[in-house]
Amino acid sequence: MSGARHVERGSSGPRLRAGIAGILLTLLSACASNGPPPLQPLDRAIELERFMGDWYVIGFIPIEIPFFSEAGAHNAVESYQLDGDGTIQTTYTFRDGAFDGPEKRYTPKGWVHDDVTRTEWRMQFVWPFRSAYLIVHVDPDYRQTIIGVPDRGNIWIMSRDPDMSDAAYQSLLDRAEALGYDLTKIQRVPQRWPGG
Repeated sequence: MSGARHVERGSSGPRLRAGIAGILLTLLSACASNGPPPLQPLDRAIELERFMGDWYVIGFIPIEIPFFSEAGAHNAVESYQLDGDGTIQTTYTFRDGAFDGPEKRYTPKGWVHDDVTRTEWRMQFVWPFRSAYLIVHVDPDYRQTIIGVPDRGNIWIMSRDPDMSDAAYQSLLDRAEALGYDLTKIQRVPQRWPGG
């Protein structure tokens, strides 16, 4: 009898956990439905090879988490290199707090998540966690791009050239606003390079 009671109690555990999980998922879904739908990447294919190379970060909502912060970045540059196995080696460098501040360098690894459009990636800064990285705009000449995340908590407005006119920057801000971003959170990244 004691064995039967033990099996009975044990079998109710998974049911109870499943029930609690179901309630939590329902509550989360209800909360999520009150906000805007998640940001979506471009629904047209990009040429991945053309997207590789250096991009100057012109504006952003910076990431600020314990092991990674880009707040106060100057001369921020994101560089992509497509490896033979399909992974994207990423190098992100910037000067911390000033143009002569210490250089910060991060090397997350990326993967194309959507093989059809190649506009949804996964980025890994710390194993085993991967975060969604969405290409939401790229101009026909692959000179300007906007990268976002599903909850719109971060954005990166980037260009092949560190110098961007106020009018061009405003045009990209207008795109970001149309995508549901709060423009008051977007900061312009100082860029100053020799010969510029």
